Amino acid sequence: MEIRLRWPGHPGQRVWTTMRTPGHDFELATGWAFHEGWIGASAPSRVAYCTDADLRAEQEFNVVTVDLTSPPDRAPAPPPTALSAGSSACGVCGSDTIDALERTIAASRGEAYAGPDLDAEVVRSLPDRLRAEQPLFDRTGGTHAAALVDLAGGVQAVREDVGRHNAVDKVAGTRLLAGQGPNAAALVVSGRAGFELVQKAAVSGVGALVAVGAPTSLAVELARRCGLALWGFTSAERSVRYA
Repeated sequence: MEIRLRWPGHPGQRVWTTMRTPGHDFELATGWAFHEGWIGASAPSRVAYCTDADLRAEQEFNVVTVDLTSPPDRAPAPPPTALSAGSSACGVCGSDTIDALERTIAASRGEAYAGPDLDAEVVRSLPDRLRAEQPLFDRTGGTHAAALVDLAGGVQAVREDVGRHNAVDKVAGTRLLAGQGPNAAALVVSGRAGFELVQKAAVSGVGALVAVGAPTSLAVELARRCGLALWGFTSAERSVRYA
């Protein structure tokens, strides 16, 4: 799917292309734009499929334009021209230091969760709660999932996608398009916790990132410096808190 940004006086500009599971495309585009810092913690003025006359039939629902209400503070960088040139991280391509990551987060962070920490027993229950909300995985065995949960572990929103970053973008986008902030007690993900997911969690303002898999060392360092609780290797039997 191709994501374009458009604002008053500026035509739509391609800013990202991602492999995704079709469905919830507007949520994906909105969440990605939020995590990149292009929109604040409110829905954009308009999100729609592109209607360019020169689009081929198979592209009709594979190009989404996000309309901004005003010009962005920084000009969008040209999208990578090769698959190896970028990732589905949020604004950190080319950044090679923790300081650069922190600046990116500080510039676009939403309203932070201000509640108490999750209880460890609740944390251990989250993978099973997430797994119960994965019908696409039941059918295919090939998708990741992300969920926003409250302090008691109640699932507020959940989305699936072949890409774990996309699932996180979708779950934030669904809250934004509903007029709600994406901050919550925790973001739960079905895979490992890379630094990209820590950054998305920090921008969203959640209190904790809970991962079924392992965190990377960069993810742990970034979580500690951002004040984000980070849990890894989480199951009903155990979980390890790293930050």
